[in-house]
Amino acid sequence: MSLSNVFSIAGSAMNAQSVRLNTTASNLANAESISSSTGETYRARKPVFEVRTQQDAQVFAAPGLEAGVGVHVAEVVESDAPLRQEYSPNHPMADENGFIYYPNVNVVEEMADMISASRSFQVNADIMNTAKQMLQRTLQLGQ
Repeated sequence: MSLSNVFSIAGSAMNAQSVRLNTTASNLANAESISSSTGETYRARKPVFEVRTQQDAQVFAAPGLEAGVGVHVAEVVESDAPLRQEYSPNHPMADENGFIYYPNVNVVEEMADMISASRSFQVNADIMNTAKQMLQRTLQLGQ
């Protein structure tokens, strides 16, 4: 594996963490949205990461890469956690039984996900910076 492949791997991780951060932001933005039915209520979304295989990576990376050459988002799935239901018969959005429905977004869990995604993104940026410095120092050896 050449040192230049580090940029491809770290870049794929930064892209995946960016998707994770976007889904977390979407979940937090909709955390307190109210609906009058379970079908219309927002459900928390989570990205599913998958190791990019060598065959996938050869499409846009240098040949000779080894297994485990990056990560990509395979899909974004909705959470199966139950929706929050609240009895509020005077609310204008209440259904015929007097219930309103909140999304199944756990704000504390989303904040932890956001911090984790941010740290992972930062670590991959640091990896790219370190690889760049190593390449620059390698080029300076000949001077």
